Amino acid sequence: MREDTGQPNSPHQLETVYLEACPKCRFALPDAQPECGRCGLIYAKYRPPHIAPTLSITEHSVDDGSTWRQHFLSVPPIFHPFTFAARVILLFFLIIWGWRFITSAIESGYAMASFLHLVNLAFHEAGHVFFGFFGRFVMSLGGTLGQILMPTICLLVLFIKTRDAFGAAVALWWVGQNFMDIAPYVNDARARQLMLLGGVTGRDAAYGYHDWEFILSETGLLRYDHILAYSANGLGIILMLAALLWAGSVLLHQWRQRRLPPH
Repeated sequence: MREDTGQPNSPHQLETVYLEACPKCRFALPDAQPECGRCGLIYAKYRPPHIAPTLSITEHSVDDGSTWRQHFLSVPPIFHPFTFAARVILLFFLIIWGWRFITSAIESGYAMASFLHLVNLAFHEAGHVFFGFFGRFVMSLGGTLGQILMPTICLLVLFIKTRDAFGAAVALWWVGQNFMDIAPYVNDARARQLMLLGGVTGRDAAYGYHDWEFILSETGLLRYDHILAYSANGLGIILMLAALLWAGSVLLHQWRQRRLPPH
């Protein structure tokens, strides 16, 4: 339904269009739609009757970036204090833990000594198995790809499929941590002093057992191992800081838009 503004027709004239707002992903659709065209939510099964079914937007707001802003700051339609408090606690935990990762030197080995390294290691080894079908070089690189792809997939699913902006930010934090996790391994390509899976160092193992010695040797980049390691660590820091800023922005937006459930 359009509301005439009473102004003469012109390219700059704004007309208010009343659209249906999905209570889950906030996607706007024309009135009287039974379900969301983006996430598939059936309104009648989800939205309490007291919640207004419409959202007033302008035609020009579709292209002015506000849709993407809402997407990056998407929050649940109903504010649950305990869930919000748990998210705040998690954010503070990630800030403190992330600061430890950020301030620890690559040579300290803190990233590889953390609990998350054991989690990442599982996806690292799975990457070797999966990418092993594509030859020896890709198999060696597949370990690193596996541990970076897993949190990236989580990020995309949370951001695109479930519209959970806060969860996507946490997944981005994990992506950044994985880049920090591989940095010591890359940095050790020439020295080969790290203890590898199997209880041996790169010096004690056959050529190709140390992933990054093999990868950089085969590509002629072995002398750049320290540069690549610090680049990976720096990228991890940037992603982690961006994730924390994103998560904080989502929580701030959720607090400002809070709407308590009916008693």
